[in-house]
Amino acid sequence: MINTSAPALTVWYNTRCPVCDAGISRQKRRLIGAVKAGRIAFRDINLEPAALAAHGASLENIRRRLHAIDADGNLLVGADVAIAIWRLMPGEGWLASLAGNPLLLPATRFAYDRFADLLYAWNRRKGRW
Repeated sequence: MINTSAPALTVWYNTRCPVCDAGISRQKRRLIGAVKAGRIAFRDINLEPAALAAHGASLENIRRRLHAIDADGNLLVGADVAIAIWRLMPGEGWLASLAGNPLLLPATRFAYDRFADLLYAWNRRKGRW
């Protein structure tokens, strides 16, 4: 049976970043059932650079941080995407609950954003654009 409904989560990421690509590849393997069932989709932003333009996200925004669209059409960015993926990943719901806890969420977002900034700068220095 072919799934004709939109995935619960569509994640756009930068395959030119070796760290991002390896991380998403790991998640794809762990979520193979959800991917095959159409509950989650992973898309290379380099193949669809204007995919999230209607949401105000540029190619550079998406190269800097993960972006996703949930089943309700809401844009998720950065740590919120990681938390949404963990919610779908078997055995990692506890991590989503911890990192997404209202008291810890600001620290989670801060840590994610600083790591993303460093990774983005590293990729730019290496000419991965």
